Amino acid sequence: MIRKIVAIVVLFLSVNVLFSQELRVSKVEPPNWWSGMKYNSLQLMIYGENLIDVSLSSDNEQISVGKIYETESGKYLFVDIDLDENIQPEDYSFKISSTESEVDFTFPVFPSNKNEKNHKGFDNGDAIYLVMPDRFVNGDTSNDFVEGYVDKFQGNPTQERKGGDLQGIIDKLPYLKDLGFTTIWMNPVVENNTFRSYHGYAATDFYNVDPRLGNNELYKKIVDEAHNFDLKIIMDHVANHFSIDHPWTKSLPFDDWINGEIGNNPKANHHKMIFTDPYSDSLNIKQIEQGWFVDYMPDFNQSNQHVAKYIIQNTLWWCEFSGIDGIREDTYPYAQQDFMSDLNSVVLTEYTNFNIVGEVWTGDPVFLAGYQKNNPLRNDFDTNLPALTDFGLRDELRRFVRNESGLFKIYELFAKDYLYSNPDNLVTFVDNHDVERIMFNANGNVDRAKLAYFILLTSRGIPQIFYGSEIGMIENEDHGTLRAKFPGGFPGDERDAFTEEGRTDYENDIFDFMKTLLHIRLDHPAISQGKLKHFPPDNNIYIYFKYDKQNVYLLLVNGNETDETVDIDFVKEVFPKHKLVKVIFGEDENDRSANNYVHLPAMSAKIYKLSR
Repeated sequence: MIRKIVAIVVLFLSVNVLFSQELRVSKVEPPNWWSGMKYNSLQLMIYGENLIDVSLSSDNEQISVGKIYETESGKYLFVDIDLDENIQPEDYSFKISSTESEVDFTFPVFPSNKNEKNHKGFDNGDAIYLVMPDRFVNGDTSNDFVEGYVDKFQGNPTQERKGGDLQGIIDKLPYLKDLGFTTIWMNPVVENNTFRSYHGYAATDFYNVDPRLGNNELYKKIVDEAHNFDLKIIMDHVANHFSIDHPWTKSLPFDDWINGEIGNNPKANHHKMIFTDPYSDSLNIKQIEQGWFVDYMPDFNQSNQHVAKYIIQNTLWWCEFSGIDGIREDTYPYAQQDFMSDLNSVVLTEYTNFNIVGEVWTGDPVFLAGYQKNNPLRNDFDTNLPALTDFGLRDELRRFVRNESGLFKIYELFAKDYLYSNPDNLVTFVDNHDVERIMFNANGNVDRAKLAYFILLTSRGIPQIFYGSEIGMIENEDHGTLRAKFPGGFPGDERDAFTEEGRTDYENDIFDFMKTLLHIRLDHPAISQGKLKHFPPDNNIYIYFKYDKQNVYLLLVNGNETDETVDIDFVKEVFPKHKLVKVIFGEDENDRSANNYVHLPAMSAKIYKLSR
C-alpha cells in the first residue's frame, strides 16, 4: 500500500514538473514589422513562461535568427532577427523549442506604410494645436468606463478622467482646419492603467492605445483623416520612463532594466545646463540621467542594450503603423543623452522629412541651444535633435503679459538666436499643459495677451497653441484645473463653444483675433516662413520685418497703454525699392500722413504689406 502511494506521488510530481516546464508565449513585441524598412535588424521581446534553455528557429530564408538572450525568470526571451532587405509581406512562423516542449508563433510583416501623405514633418510654416485628448471632446461615450481600468482619482474634480477620446478629435478636425491650424499635437495616448491616468505620461503598455481613448486602429484613422484635411499629427513620446503599475515592475526583464530599484529609487536633479557646462561633474550628469523624474515613474536604463532596442523599435513601430508626421519627446534631458542621439538618428534616417522636438524646460538660450543638433559650440557631441521647445520666449511673453517687463526683453531674446543652429526650428508657445494659461497671467488684460499671441504667430519659430486658448480659457495654476474640459465637448455641457452662438462675446473676440492671424500666416507665407529683421524697441514699440524673395511685411507692436505715432521713414532705408501698400492686420484707417507717420492705438499691433 505504501509503495502504491509513493508511486502515485512520484507520478504526480513528474507530471507536475513536465506541466510546469511547458513553453508558453503570451505576447511578442514588436507585434509586427514592415517591408521596405531601412531598420530591419530587430530584437523580439517574447513574453511567456518557462522560456529558459530554449532555441528558436524559422524555416523562411528571408529571416535569419541571431543571438538569444534568456532571463532569470523565464518570463521573457529576447531574440535578434535580421529581415532580408527585400522581405515580402506575409506571416512568418517561428518555433521555440526546449527538451520538454515547443511552441509556435507567427510574426507578421506588412506592406510599407510610406506614402506621400505620411511622415511629412513639420516646420515654421505650420501652426500646432496642442490637445489633451481626455479634456477636449467626448466623441464616444461607450468607452468612458472600461472593465479592468480603474483610476483611484476618479471622483476628484480636477484629477479624474473626463471622457474625451480620439473620436472626439476626429469629429473636430473640420473645426481645427477652419480655424487655421495645420498640425495637431496630442498628449500621449498609449495605455495608462494607473492613477491620475488622464494625462498619458505613465505608460502601462507601449504598444496599445488606452481603451478609454479608443484603440490602435482609431489612432491610425485619426492620422489618415487629418491627412485628408491636409493636417499633420505629432506624437507625444516618452523614452525616459513608464508607470510604476506597468506589468514589468512585478518581474523586471533584467535587474538593470531600470535605473535604481523600485522602492529605493534615485532622485533626478533638474540642472539641465550640465550637458553644456564644460566644468560639470559626471556625478551630476548621472543624477539627471539616472534619477527618477517622480517616484511613481521608473526610469528606463537606456544603457541596457535590450532597453535601447525596445525603445527604438517601439518609436519606429508607431511611426510606420500610424503615418505620423513628427514626434514631441517628453522630458528630453532626463534620458541618457547618447541614447537619445542614437534614437533621433535612427528615426530621421528612416523618415527623412520628419521632425522631432525635444522638451527641454529651460528658458536660457545659452543652455537651451546646446540641445539642438549641429550646434557649433558643441564640437564634442551632436544631439541629432532638430527642434526644441522655446521656453525662453514663453518666459519673456509671460513677463510681458504680467506687466513685469517690456518689449525690449523680447527683442533681446531674439537677438540671442545666434546661439542656435536653427532658430526657425524652435517650437514657440505662451502656454501648454504644464504651465498656467496666458489669460490667467494676463489677469484680465486681454489686449496685452493678444500682443503676446501676435508676436508668437508672426515672429520666428513654429507656434503652438494650447487647446481652449482660442476662446481665452483662464483657469488657474493647478495642472488638473488648467487642463479643463472644452465647453461643448461633453454630454450635458450647457453651451457649445465650438460654435459662434455658443461662445460669449469675450470668447468670440479672442477667437476671431486668433483665426485672423492664423489665416494671415497661411495666406502670406513670408510672415510664417520668411526671414526676420528687427530693431531695438524705442518707447516700448517693437518694429520688425518679415520677408522672402517675393514679399516684404512691416510689423509694429505698441506695448504702451497710450496711443502712439511712429515715424516709418526708415523703411526706405531698409528696403529702398519698397513702399507701404496696405494694412493686412490692424485698424485700416487713413493713418499715414504725408510725413510717413503711422498711428498705433494703445496695446495694438499692425501689419503692412510693402510693394515695389
